[in-house]
Amino acid sequence: MKKTGLIGFPLGHSISPAMHNAAFKIFGIDAEYLLYEVRSGELGDLVSDLRGKESLGFNVTIPYKETIIKYVDEVTTFAKLIGAVNTVVNREGVLVGHNTDGPGFIQSLKEEGGIDPGDKIAVVLGAGGAGRAVAVMLAESGTSKVILADVDFNKAKDLSDYINFELERNCQAILPDDLHEHIKKASILVNATPIGMHPNTDNSPLPRGIKLHSDLLVYDLVYNPRETTLLKEAKKAGAKTVSGLGMLVRQGALAFSVFTDEEPPVGIMWEAAEKALSAR
Repeated sequence: MKKTGLIGFPLGHSISPAMHNAAFKIFGIDAEYLLYEVRSGELGDLVSDLRGKESLGFNVTIPYKETIIKYVDEVTTFAKLIGAVNTVVNREGVLVGHNTDGPGFIQSLKEEGGIDPGDKIAVVLGAGGAGRAVAVMLAESGTSKVILADVDFNKAKDLSDYINFELERNCQAILPDDLHEHIKKASILVNATPIGMHPNTDNSPLPRGIKLHSDLLVYDLVYNPRETTLLKEAKKAGAKTVSGLGMLVRQGALAFSVFTDEEPPVGIMWEAAEKALSAR
């Protein structure tokens, strides 16, 4: 039996095994998707183990999407552009890092959100691995400006400098306390932090007093719970909302294709993800 799985910490919220194992079953692929919950000091040893013949590769989530790069042998041009890896394929012991987060997000934004980011102002909360994928993809998709907010201002500034000077797109780093004025002018707000994720479902990534508006599309990458505190706040303001389940399924489908060279059964994966989430 072949194996693949998800590396991260913590992983109690993950429904990725249900999604991928359903896809393996449909294709009759003798493979299993597992959860590899590891501390940072164990990451190198685990990656070494996953070079074996039985391993198809693995996915990567918080907090290792940037750290994992030093443990792989090659990184695709696109993953280098983003600066983060969420999918690693094992090619006979050679580990190749990919990024399916960025394309998965844009697909979901257009399909579930019904919005094209071209010429829009977008605010992104969080400049970690997921935030990098989202911000870079928004910039590359033609947004007029990306506003990056992170509690670690230097992290946001480094990413905004990269987008401004390396990609030659328009990006600005701000502190969360300065969000209000920028959200007033924005069409898209994306939470790319884990704030609000199970079990801390009462938390919101927005500082108190921030006002949302009805012309805003609010996309929360958190998918467990399906409706986060942020999305509830957005609905009260009359804004359109999208949960992170769409991005989860779409990036997972792209990762499945990388692992197997098969066309992913997106509908089956979506159904399995929703079923697993509703069982929580």
